[in-house]
Amino acid sequence: MNGMVVSTWCLLVALSSTGSVSHAYERPPASDEASADGLTFGAATELLRTYTKLIVLSGDSGDAKVALAPAWQGRVMTSTVKGDAGRSLGWLNRNQIASQKFVPHMNVFGGEERFWIGPEGGQYSIFHASGGGFGWENWQVPPPLDSLPFEVVRVSRTSALFRSAFALTNYSGTRFEVSVQREVRVLSSDVAWGHLGISALNDVSIVAYESHNTLRNAGGHPWRKDTGLLSIWIAGMHPAFANATFIAPIQEGPVSRLGPEVTSDYFGIPSPDRLKVTKNAIYFSVDGAYQSKIGISPRRSLGKFGSYDARHHVLTIVQFTQPSEGADYVKSMWRVQKDPYNGDAINSYNDGPGQGAAKTFGPFYEMESSSPAAALEPGAQIEHTHRTIHLTGPEQELEKVARAALGVSLAQPVP
Repeated sequence: MNGMVVSTWCLLVALSSTGSVSHAYERPPASDEASADGLTFGAATELLRTYTKLIVLSGDSGDAKVALAPAWQGRVMTSTVKGDAGRSLGWLNRNQIASQKFVPHMNVFGGEERFWIGPEGGQYSIFHASGGGFGWENWQVPPPLDSLPFEVVRVSRTSALFRSAFALTNYSGTRFEVSVQREVRVLSSDVAWGHLGISALNDVSIVAYESHNTLRNAGGHPWRKDTGLLSIWIAGMHPAFANATFIAPIQEGPVSRLGPEVTSDYFGIPSPDRLKVTKNAIYFSVDGAYQSKIGISPRRSLGKFGSYDARHHVLTIVQFTQPSEGADYVKSMWRVQKDPYNGDAINSYNDGPGQGAAKTFGPFYEMESSSPAAALEPGAQIEHTHRTIHLTGPEQELEKVARAALGVSLAQPVP
């Protein structure tokens, strides 16, 4: 388990499968494949409305829609490019949602874009209680990021604004008074195509939204590196299928200057058929068939990444705000760290059996971005924008989008 960084409940699988931790708790209900395959946006929103309040935003055409759940921190649960009859693009854990029960450690509702705060592990972790170890039994998603709602400030056809205020205490005993604001906006198709750097393609359908997230020091004491810093962490769960691939362009350059192209040993290094590294791109299998995770440092990150579901011809492009250079990023390894501010700007997690795991809760995969560590004076704030663009259409047209938006091909290189 040495060197592990994990962003979700997947520690349940990893730790319980090795037998290194003894615990007893209610296991989150497993999902089923139908929740990811063949569910329309109309059916998904009907399901969600049965159990929670839902806000549905729409774009200029009316076909682009995005569904948000205030009770689950204003997270984007799912979206579509073709209205209620179109495919639901987010992963939903239907059994967890329908159970209407909170469970220990983390409630895995799903959702394609959620607000979290780092770091997850280490001496400055906000997921491990002071005085305990770094095992699963001492890991808990803070309730304000898991089971408590965000307040709805205002809603329009194209946007929704949420806020929350709460306290967090890290593993070292530092208390943070936190104020959060989160606005989710659906983008017009013209704006979305502009962000992609390519003219609109007639045969391609699109939905685009972005979350603008603000983390403020609402207390009376400064946040300092020697007592722990926080960061904005945006993560999302997407349906996993065979031949689905996470794709990230990277900064070219020598390891001596920029460090490794990718961090790949969170759950053991994936085999060459699952992780392909070139001088300018990372290709990572996100098929929900083998538990694995990768990270990309801010020195290699270009502030963008994507994924391609070849089965359904769904291309997802993610863009996020990243300082040009020199910023610290929190590190979330589950142990005391010598370099707690040498973390990742990008992560991707592939759900599935692995490390001896007998049961999973997907299939899904995650794509994540993080802000720099926030060394804030009282009243100061840090902001982080995470933009998601889904496109569907003929593969040859999506290839044009990938080359324009990411600068790389959808086709994986041959080893």
